[in-house]
This record gives sequence, C-alpha cells and structure tokens, in this order.
Amino acid sequence: MSTTPTSAGRRRWTVNSRKLPYLLLAPALFFELLVHLVPMLGGLWMSLLELTQFHLRTWLQAPFAGLDNYRFAIDFNGAVGAELLRSFLVTCAFAVLTVALSWALGMFAAVLLQRTFPGRALLRALFLVPYALPVYTAVLIWKFMLDRSDGMVNTVLDDLGVGGGTFWLLGDNAFLSLVVTAVWRLWPFAFLALMAGMQSIPADVHESATVDGAGPWQQFRSITLPMLRPVNQVLVLVLFLWTFNDFNVPYLLFDQSVPGAANLLSIHIYNSSFLTWNFGLGSAMSALLLLFLLLVTAGYLAFTSRKVKDV
Repeated sequence: MSTTPTSAGRRRWTVNSRKLPYLLLAPALFFELLVHLVPMLGGLWMSLLELTQFHLRTWLQAPFAGLDNYRFAIDFNGAVGAELLRSFLVTCAFAVLTVALSWALGMFAAVLLQRTFPGRALLRALFLVPYALPVYTAVLIWKFMLDRSDGMVNTVLDDLGVGGGTFWLLGDNAFLSLVVTAVWRLWPFAFLALMAGMQSIPADVHESATVDGAGPWQQFRSITLPMLRPVNQVLVLVLFLWTFNDFNVPYLLFDQSVPGAANLLSIHIYNSSFLTWNFGLGSAMSALLLLFLLLVTAGYLAFTSRKVKDV
C-alpha cells in the first residue's frame, strides 16, 4: 500500500493489485478463524482434560488427563468403546444410504425436468419445498406422520389393510424412519445441484448423439454422467459431510430417547457430554470424528481428482 499525490495536493491511497484480493479476504478469514478455529482448539484442549461436572466453573484448572480420554473412547473391548463403535457403524450405514438415495432421486428428477412440458416450473418449485422448509418444521411433520396412534402412515396402511399400529420411531424401524426423513430433506439439494449442472451441457451434444442413433440411456451414460463428474465430485462429498454430522434430524425426531438403531455419532457424542457430564470424553470423541472426516475428505478428493485426470 502506498500514497500518490493528486492535482489538489492531497494524497490518495493506492493498493498493489496483487495484494488487493488478500486484503479483501482478510476480514472474512479473520472472522472464520474466530468462529471455527478458536472453538475447535478449545475442544481439542478439553479432550486432554478430566473435565466433568465437578470442574465446569473452573474448567481451565481441570486435571490433565493426557490421552486417557482417547484410549477410553477407542477401547472397543470396554462398554464405552463398544457403544462408540456401534454408533459409528450406524452412522456409516445411515450416511451411505442417505447420500445414495438423495443422489438417485435428485438425478431422476433433474433428468425428468430437463425436457420442456406444461407445468414444469411448478413442479420444480414443489420439488424444492422440503429443502426450503426449516429443519424443525420438516422433521416435526415426519414425527407426527410416523406416530403410532394418530400418524398418517399407520392410518393409510390400516385403510389399505396392509398393516397399521407399527412403532416407526422405536426399535429397528427407527433407522428406516431416520433415513426416510433425511432423504426427504436432502434430495431437493441434490436435484438443484444436478439440474444446474445439466443446464451447462450444450444441447447440440445430445442432438448429435440422437442423430448418431444413441438412445436415452446411452446418452445418459456416455454424455450426461461424464460431463456432470465435477458437480458430482463436490455434491457427494457435501452430502456425506452433512449426513455424517447430522444432529438436528435424529434429535428432533426422537427427542433425547434415541433408539440404538438410530444412535448416530452426533447424538452419541452429545449424550456422552451433556447427559453423563463427561465433557473431556465427549471432546475426545469429537476430535476423533473430525480426524476421520478429514481423512475421508482427503482420500475422496485425491481419488476422484486422479480419476478425472485419467479420463
């Protein structure tokens, strides 16, 4: 940054064009570090402490535990480690199913609405309603629908004579209810991203393929999917991170009594911290979750980027 004199004798500040982008990004970077990095470092420090309800007011003076909280969390022969491992496996299954179904529904809807037909704009708007709804409202709607006594799902099944009276929010059925609710909320985002990606594909590419005799499935496999690879690379990663960290959907759907079949890592860590008042152990679990997601993200980006280069 330097000053240059003007015709009126005043000095005008000038900024080097190379430094200007960094100066513009500096305020946002500062607040980003303040909001995310500082709490994360605080959580990492808490994971090294024996922080229970007896040391909350003076948590900085809590006894130093070193890596004991981490050893306790990953001791899969113990009760805490075994429960954490089970919760991890449930979360993996939940994330894979939710991402796969959300992507498949989003892709189907995006392909369906590529062609022009009457009512397409209205259908697009209706498809985006689940994503536009506040998460609290959306999950409560499903909670009422899945209620055993007065829920719409059991009422419809009972009228059709194929069931009724099922406990959808208890036992193993809780996992199915959780996946359905999460997919209903997330698939419009996948639809929106994929539809935007398809808009960038030139129409003459599909026209040339049609002239050459390629059918709809051949065009989808050989043209649409390859040209959507950059969109899918980011979309799948974002959906996976969102679902793996999801706390709102299971907490609102089951309150604090989450069944074991739907006990995601976010809920397990919350219970370990705020129900048993062992914040040191909960922070250690959070740090392990962060490490896992960082490794998955790095491996996924390395694998997909190499695959794009090979193509």
